Amino acid sequence: MAAPTSHDTHATTEAEGHGGGLPQFQTQHWAGQMGYLLVLFFLLYLLIAKVFAPRLRRVMDERRDTISAAVATARQVQTEAADQAAAAKAEVAKARADARATAAAAKARVTEEANVRQAVEEAAVNARIAEAETAIGKTRDAAMSNVSTIAVDATAAIVERLTGKAATTAELAAVKGAA
Repeated sequence: MAAPTSHDTHATTEAEGHGGGLPQFQTQHWAGQMGYLLVLFFLLYLLIAKVFAPRLRRVMDERRDTISAAVATARQVQTEAADQAAAAKAEVAKARADARATAAAAKARVTEEANVRQAVEEAAVNARIAEAETAIGKTRDAAMSNVSTIAVDATAAIVERLTGKAATTAELAAVKGAA
């Protein structure tokens, strides 16, 4: 028998493979490929349905629960913060009102004390004024009682200086009656 040449080998391969090319496109292999395809499809389907999908579902449920719990906690904290802010605002308003009341009471007390002190000082001043007016009145009365004597003496001195003679008692009596 003779050794096959490369030309002979190629011819045999074409005869066996019915024209060559990819085996996937040859119809004689399609039945086996469909079988493997169905087996792999069902195997992947079972893996996804029984293993991967429940794990994903569990992770998604945990995530949803975590997010829901976080949102609920945030809302609760927000409500508590709003309540605390309202309480703090009320306390500040009460403290301001108390401070205003205390300031008004202190102002009223100081005003009352100042009015009492002013009334006492005015009474003391009025008493001094009354004493001074009494003293002035006495001094004025004393001065007025001496005015006629001073007028008579002044008139006598002026008449003597101008005329060179002393004034008579009648003239001086006339001056005393006029004063």
